[in-house]
Amino acid sequence: MKDDRRHPLSDAHSDRESAAHVPDTPQTRAPSYRLAFADEDFLCRPELRPVRLQLELLKPELALDAHGIESTVVLFGGARIPEPAKKDSARTQTLAELSRFYDEARKFAKIMTETGDGNENVIVTGGGPGVMEAGNRGAVEAGGRSIGLNIVLPHEQAPNEYVTPDLCFNFHYFAIRKMHFLMRANAICVFPGGFGTLDELFEALTLIQTGRMQRVPFLLFGRAFWEKIINWDALSDAGTISEDDLELFRFVETAEEAVDALNNWQDFSRREALPGR
Repeated sequence: MKDDRRHPLSDAHSDRESAAHVPDTPQTRAPSYRLAFADEDFLCRPELRPVRLQLELLKPELALDAHGIESTVVLFGGARIPEPAKKDSARTQTLAELSRFYDEARKFAKIMTETGDGNENVIVTGGGPGVMEAGNRGAVEAGGRSIGLNIVLPHEQAPNEYVTPDLCFNFHYFAIRKMHFLMRANAICVFPGGFGTLDELFEALTLIQTGRMQRVPFLLFGRAFWEKIINWDALSDAGTISEDDLELFRFVETAEEAVDALNNWQDFSRREALPGR
């Protein structure tokens, strides 16, 4: 981002440019001579981890502010869920059957984008394939913007083609990426998925449960899927969560049902105490 403020001191951009054209000598070729902020090897040292964490929090925050993003609707969900037209290529029959949620995510994102003003309730996904692609795709079809929060993975991957380029970010730290998912969240919608989706689901749910985050509409798409893989009532019966914790989220099946749940959500409070303790 360009700094338009006037000041008498040389700025970092001009000094970096000047440093690139110094005479070629043994001294100027030495790593120690590089400007610290322009030295990638230095910035990647283990001792600089706190600085990298700060930079990774700050860069997307400044960009989202600059683009006027006030609030978001978060879409979590499986990268392996195909669109219905490609469900024959799914690795399992279950994934093929879950392809209907690709369409529901796409439709939901389209509705939310159409009813938003471009700055509020902007769709944000992990920027990858599957349900994430569906969310970004729906926003594009509505003529709006959407955010993609990618993460560096060992295998080659790229953001899906529907993420707004200027709102597409890449992360090294999962923890900082999770913070950006929730810092502007007006609602959290979770579609069927795997380890990553479960991690995101329980991270967000724990923050609300413990009062570290205020209640927002928290919707789980596909009751049958979620009740098959998680025995919610067993957790309550065992006392490891309270019965009240089961009221922190709702099950929905369709985009329309989800929009209705968001529009009629009433409790946006922050817990002051943990029920059951």
